[in-house]
Amino acid sequence: MKNQFQQLFLRIAVSVTMLSAVADRFGLWGDNSSWGNWKNFEVYTQKLTCFLPEILSIFSAYTATFLEILFPVMLILGYKTKNASYGSGILLLIFAVSMTVALGTKAPLDYSVWVGSAGTFLLAVQQEYQYSIDYMIRK
Repeated sequence: MKNQFQQLFLRIAVSVTMLSAVADRFGLWGDNSSWGNWKNFEVYTQKLTCFLPEILSIFSAYTATFLEILFPVMLILGYKTKNASYGSGILLLIFAVSMTVALGTKAPLDYSVWVGSAGTFLLAVQQEYQYSIDYMIRK
């Protein structure tokens, strides 16, 4: 029970970070963006997934975006938190490995992708999530 605030803080921090990346690819950050639009994000995804055929690379961009919306919303609400944590951890781990292979070791370190992945795996092994829908349903 003592770590419930820290756990909630981590859930929110990881969620906002992932949702910020989604907002960027839809151009919502304006001049402060990495991609700024969907087309640039597709090009970036193709760079990270250079081992895939183009159609699968584009499919992975759509899939990643869907999951980068779904998992953070689940984490913020605390709904199926364990599943959302594992899903986020795996998604971020795949992203970190792809960035490392395609861009070198510095890129995933600069964006703290390894830290996000590790944090979500730490969330996944928690016994309960006090500030969550899961907790309210369980009671």
